[in-house]
Amino acid sequence: MAASTAPASTSGLYADPREDWLALHCEDIIDPARPIIDPHHHLWDRGGLRYMIEEMAEDAASGHNILATVYVDCRSMYRASGPETFRPIGEVEFANGVGAMAASGGYGKALICAGIVGHVDLRLGEAARAVLEAEIAAGNGRFRGIRHSSAWDADPDVAGMYATRPSGLLLDSSFRKGFACLAPLGLSFDAWLFHPQLGEFTDLARTFPDTRICLDHCGGPVGLGRYANRREEIFGIWKASITEAAKCPNVVVKLGGLAMRLLGHDFHERPKPPSSEQAAAAWRPYIETCIEAFGPQRCMFESNFPPDKGQCSYLVIFNAFKRIAAQYSEAEKTALFSRSAADFYRLPLA
Repeated sequence: MAASTAPASTSGLYADPREDWLALHCEDIIDPARPIIDPHHHLWDRGGLRYMIEEMAEDAASGHNILATVYVDCRSMYRASGPETFRPIGEVEFANGVGAMAASGGYGKALICAGIVGHVDLRLGEAARAVLEAEIAAGNGRFRGIRHSSAWDADPDVAGMYATRPSGLLLDSSFRKGFACLAPLGLSFDAWLFHPQLGEFTDLARTFPDTRICLDHCGGPVGLGRYANRREEIFGIWKASITEAAKCPNVVVKLGGLAMRLLGHDFHERPKPPSSEQAAAAWRPYIETCIEAFGPQRCMFESNFPPDKGQCSYLVIFNAFKRIAAQYSEAEKTALFSRSAADFYRLPLA
């Protein structure tokens, strides 16, 4: 991604990455041989911001032992024509092409886009099945499931780009008819929402116990807008909801997304980026709560790049995770950094 000397963005859910600012802090890699599967990143080239295979490969080669990655939908490369409902297939085709490029070995050892999470509008109801089948074909063996983001809040300072989305999506009857198509096709669901919506999420997970579901970004704890300056209060509410969601055995959780502006930290506004010690201190309460609730075998560390790159580098984010994970056993660390992701997304561990 091109370097930027512009000030960090102060609106939206995440700050724009700035390579020159990130370069102001460097540190040694912790536990460099530990195998890692990064189960959540995006690729895009839009709005003057580029994060494609070259940028992802550079981050993956920054010192940690990244074996493979999972691409997650971000409305990249949708088809420009054809039926609206089938246009998201273009993103799966794109990610599969990147996966083939990475498999050539020409972009480093990491198998970027080894797994693909696309998008289908589940409000299509039973008609969603035809689109899902088309995406399975387009994924050429890499397609694993979909994400239909339900993130919404009445406060536009929180909702940001999601302000026009419907509230209560996970409870919608048409959405649930589409959701019912996933398990019979062997597909999983990634959920992206804000913490006040966790009750709706848990109801969905209980209603579909045979569908494998991943809760993205620690369940979306919010520290912006009407939730700002209420960290202790909001943490208690979020923790109770996470504990309840973890009672659903079909749910796993991704540990990350905490370097977005959403959480309410101002790292992106500081003269220098945070060290892994500083990042770990800020994120530890959320990550430890998730691990305690779900267990390491149902948790996986994620980069959420490039959104999380607005506050820290790839080197720092996984160093921070390794600091937090230092207290766990070797088997638990393996689950957190690779095994849980490999199991959920059906990826081989080399």
